Amino acid sequence: MKEQRTLSLVEPDGKGFLPGLAIDTVIFGFHEYQLKILLLEYKNTGLFALPGGFIKDEENLNDAAKRVLFERTGLTDVYLEQFYVFGDQSRHDPAPMQAIMQKNGIKITSNHWLLQRFVSVGYYALIDFTKAFPTPDLMSDSCAWHDLNHLPNLMQDHQDIVKKALETLQMNLDRKLIGFNLMPETFTMAELQRLYETILGEKLRRSSFQRKLLSLGILERIAKKKTGAAHKAPYLYRFIPEKERK
Repeated sequence: MKEQRTLSLVEPDGKGFLPGLAIDTVIFGFHEYQLKILLLEYKNTGLFALPGGFIKDEENLNDAAKRVLFERTGLTDVYLEQFYVFGDQSRHDPAPMQAIMQKNGIKITSNHWLLQRFVSVGYYALIDFTKAFPTPDLMSDSCAWHDLNHLPNLMQDHQDIVKKALETLQMNLDRKLIGFNLMPETFTMAELQRLYETILGEKLRRSSFQRKLLSLGILERIAKKKTGAAHKAPYLYRFIPEKERK
């Protein structure tokens, strides 16, 4: 099935896919107090890019984004949201795709659909780092996590896409319960604060942060973390599912 889809992609006319429209996904994970994203490295080119894909003729846009996410991570039923459309004429640069096609033995023609101008719909996803199985596509050597603060150079305008996704993440930090999708099932208040600080890129006052989060009515204190010193052990919390909130 994947081979058939790849053959369709490399056909000069792109039969079966919508022309001129693509999807790019910024897949966030949180691990060891670092915010990470998934990147593809294309075979023998040194080119890095966000996981992306195209929309089939009879496929809904959101379904196509979910398919791309599943193919790269093996996950379903995760937080995935459209955040911006990237359509500036300046983003069109056929050179990187020509290099990728050449290294993959794909015949290059001047009117090949993969070399035409694309408008890209940006999605960001929030996933549990420990549950993902990063999987490269058939034109890539690797699909791997990279620290958001130490990214390699990305092809085309993918650096701008990452920047816009992070800005959207910061704006929606409380309103969309970002932490619910990035934290494990139970966590300490300090661990949650580290997530917020990592996303915002700034230090927060412990007392103010705790007071604010508890006032939102989205956290439940469940037990003390087992550390061998009960009187010093921090409390564990969990996010209250929406259906359980008062």
